[in-house]
Amino acid sequence: MDAITLYSTLVLSGFVLIGMEIFLPGGILGIIGALIWLAAATVGYLQFDAPWNTFSALSLLFLLIITFILWMRFFPKSKIGKSLTLNENLNDSQSHTNPTIEIGTTGKSISNLRPSGIALINGRRTDVLAEANWIEADKPVYVVSTQNATVKVREVTE
Repeated sequence: MDAITLYSTLVLSGFVLIGMEIFLPGGILGIIGALIWLAAATVGYLQFDAPWNTFSALSLLFLLIITFILWMRFFPKSKIGKSLTLNENLNDSQSHTNPTIEIGTTGKSISNLRPSGIALINGRRTDVLAEANWIEADKPVYVVSTQNATVKVREVTE
């Protein structure tokens, strides 16, 4: 394969791989395309006569830098870029719901609370945390406190 054909093939395949990065994001194809462009710059520098060897290598390096800058600037604003990024504000979101269980409500432990487990409170299975000691299954409990998603219980002593 002569130098011009190799050079053209490397430049074109690098361009295609970097272009495919738009549709198959992840960075791998873009990195491979950039490496192929660097290989094309090396082939151009070694095979072409002066001053075209330097012009070829510098042009491809400049094109690589400009492509990277344009990619970082415009891809996140594109339709595909927007579909791949999170656009919602998550400052007020919670991964749990606040329990609507009042302090003093009684129930029964379903599992051993060592210290966490499940209790039946108001007819609903609830994740609870034993406040002091471990509580065995099938023992009566009452709610001591609720904070965020944590329901603390104690065993009812008679």
